[in-house]
Amino acid sequence: MSPKSRINKCLGQRASKHNSAGLGTTVHFACSSNSRLENGCEDDQQGYRRWGNGGGTFHKSASIDPSAFVEIGAIVHSECAVGADCHISSGAIIGPTVKIGQSTKIGYNVALANCMVGDFCVIHSSVCIGQDGFGFFVDEQGNMVKKPQILKARIENHVEIGANTCIDRGSWRDTVVGEHTKIDNLVQIAHNVVIGRSCLICGQVGVAGSVTISDYVTLGGRVGIRDHVNIASKVRLAANSCVTKDISEPGDYGGFPAIPIRDWRRQIAIHRRTLKQEFCSNANTIQKPKI
Repeated sequence: MSPKSRINKCLGQRASKHNSAGLGTTVHFACSSNSRLENGCEDDQQGYRRWGNGGGTFHKSASIDPSAFVEIGAIVHSECAVGADCHISSGAIIGPTVKIGQSTKIGYNVALANCMVGDFCVIHSSVCIGQDGFGFFVDEQGNMVKKPQILKARIENHVEIGANTCIDRGSWRDTVVGEHTKIDNLVQIAHNVVIGRSCLICGQVGVAGSVTISDYVTLGGRVGIRDHVNIASKVRLAANSCVTKDISEPGDYGGFPAIPIRDWRRQIAIHRRTLKQEFCSNANTIQKPKI
């Protein structure tokens, strides 16, 4: 027996032992000419097929427009709907019953569940939308018990969401991001939050649960908003501000707690002058050492 034949025989024996021991399972999506479907391949044992335009995997119950591109490594689960001209990148997971509108781009390693995404949206890499919100209560035994999170997250048309942003689904109302809103990287939007149209949310912003943000609001980097707060339209918040109560008038705000920006700047100026006066006063009282 030639060396090449011996190698092939050994590899075959190892493969048969591996499969018989149940150590690995191989799912074949390869199609023959007789089994090829209109936009995919024959079902595997769980009802999944390979999408013809891109090579990704989809469930037979999903509804995908023929013009959509699903890259290899992406998975579209059961009962999903994917619109025309969508692009779903490798590693993306589209969970059951998710709806995606037309011409929307889903980035690498995105996870979508319990949500609807509108038309012409851009969802960048590693975004998570539709996971359970952070809601718990203490029972009679003093244990933390999870509150049911049973509603959805809704992303409207022309929204862009930056990488590694998380948007939780709702518990008593849907979490909503309005049309034309743009969200930067590393933003946390909690359950039941409603964001209006054409808002601008910069990186590392944290929005707690059940907040209502009206239209044309700008949140600077690292802004924090406590739960159950309402923010009026055309409010702009300076970076590192913290909103602790409702803001009912449009304008610029800043500080912790957030107040009108002119008042905040005045407070900063007074604080600096006071510190300077105290420093000068203390310096004059220090006795110089005798030489």
